[in-house]
Amino acid sequence: MPDAAGPPPGGPARRHGLLDWAGWSTRTRLIAVVLAIDVVAALVSCAVIVLNARSAVKVETRASLATVESLVADTIRLSEAASPDSLLQTLDLRFQVLRHVRVAVLDDDGDRVGSDLARPRQEKEAPRWFADLIMPPIEQHVLPIATGGRRIGTARITTQPMDEIDEIWSYARALSLTTFCINAAMLLALYLALGRILAPLGRLADGLTQLERHDYTARLEPPDTQELAVIAGRFNKVAEALGEVRSANGRLNRQLLTAQDDERRRTALELHDEFGPCLFALEANAASVGRLAAAAEPDRARLAARAAEIGAIVGQVQGLNRDLLNRLRPHGLGDIPLGDCLDLLLRTFGQRHPGTTFSGDFDGLERGYGDLVDLTVFRCIQESMTNAVRHGAATRVEARAEEVDGTLHVSVRDDGTGIPADHDPGTGLGLSGMRERVEALDGRFGLDNGSPGAVVRITIPVTSDRGDGTNSAQPA
Repeated sequence: MPDAAGPPPGGPARRHGLLDWAGWSTRTRLIAVVLAIDVVAALVSCAVIVLNARSAVKVETRASLATVESLVADTIRLSEAASPDSLLQTLDLRFQVLRHVRVAVLDDDGDRVGSDLARPRQEKEAPRWFADLIMPPIEQHVLPIATGGRRIGTARITTQPMDEIDEIWSYARALSLTTFCINAAMLLALYLALGRILAPLGRLADGLTQLERHDYTARLEPPDTQELAVIAGRFNKVAEALGEVRSANGRLNRQLLTAQDDERRRTALELHDEFGPCLFALEANAASVGRLAAAAEPDRARLAARAAEIGAIVGQVQGLNRDLLNRLRPHGLGDIPLGDCLDLLLRTFGQRHPGTTFSGDFDGLERGYGDLVDLTVFRCIQESMTNAVRHGAATRVEARAEEVDGTLHVSVRDDGTGIPADHDPGTGLGLSGMRERVEALDGRFGLDNGSPGAVVRITIPVTSDRGDGTNSAQPA
């Protein structure tokens, strides 16, 4: 149910208004900016036209006043022999052709000479509001007309700026119409050009939508614009990287499933091949003990032999069970110091591979760094030594681990055959698993050729707040 109080001021109702700048497209914004510049330029142009027109009208009207005075003097000088009435008629006729002023010729009695013919204005006369902006104050001068030392009449001169204003209006209207057409054509051309220039942004948005839908095959064609071409190139690299990460994740998932199946298969084989015979032997010895005990005179020597066999089988089962549990979860990890767990790991490898010498230096370690860090260090050293023996045919393996300035530095070096030239670092569950474990803890993993053999280098940042050095996380 909508809120009865309505949206707050400046809320969604205001944001969705007509002047919602944030909701406009880039092309619309650019067109609006250019249009605003045009409007400002038009206002400035109008102001300049008005100021110049005011000055021009003043100049023209004053020039016309001077022309009337000169015309009166010239007419009187050229018509000295004419009668006063004829002279006044001549002046009236000559004053009819003047612009920017209106002249009324009056006789000595103050009567108008001739007829007051109103001059028709031109067809494109200026509107009243335009005339009010430009028109200067109306001026009126009275000029006496005298001949032979006697005044025969007067000329009443009134400024008429509308003639000049009409001409200015005609010019301004033509200029405005031309400017409007030019700007309209420019805006249309700009609209089309921006549509072409910004089209790659639409394709970029479509590409991002594909990435959002986990379609990492999206690629963009580099546009002609240099800046957008750089963006398209970066987009393609990001899409390619995401595709590679997705492929790597898929490959790791498949390897993980394969590893789980292999581990289950190996556990099933050990249970079948190791525990099965032991349990059968226990069952057989138990039956034999039962038969010997049921005899009238039990054979103590045979009973002792059967008991010894049962004890040996139980010891074998315990060893198998311990190895199986240690493979599933390192024995003692989290209960005893990390360095002791790693020393035990080296001794176990030495027992399994008597032809290889294993040595380690773990004196610079704390008791523990948390379950995840401890297990990662243990598994990485275990996998590195396994690779050195299985793939590198190493005769000597040296492991080191120390903490320096809040960072664990782990290295495993061997004297084996080293890394093959055609080795792909992205393959192999062991290497990929180590890399994933280390990078999940914001660490770095490196595998390089040694002199001879190979060397694995691992750095993992550890927190300084560890309490008493015990694990902060225990397995669930």
